[in-house]
Amino acid sequence: MAKRRSKTVEQQCRYYEVDNIFEYMVETYINGNISVFRELYHELNRDARKDFTDFLLSEVEPTYWREILKQTI
Repeated sequence: MAKRRSKTVEQQCRYYEVDNIFEYMVETYINGNISVFRELYHELNRDARKDFTDFLLSEVEPTYWREILKQTI
């Protein structure tokens, strides 16, 4: 199966059938599915990754910021 790469937020929302891919990614991480989170992050294009970082810093509890940011690097 081919890997998904460089997808927009809209494409990811449709593919995974979610309203907000960023919320889905954070929930995935919090639930302990770190490898799935990494895959989801790497499927995003550059602009979507920047938007995810903005979402993370503005919408997610600060206790998770450091952990999630480490996984995105």
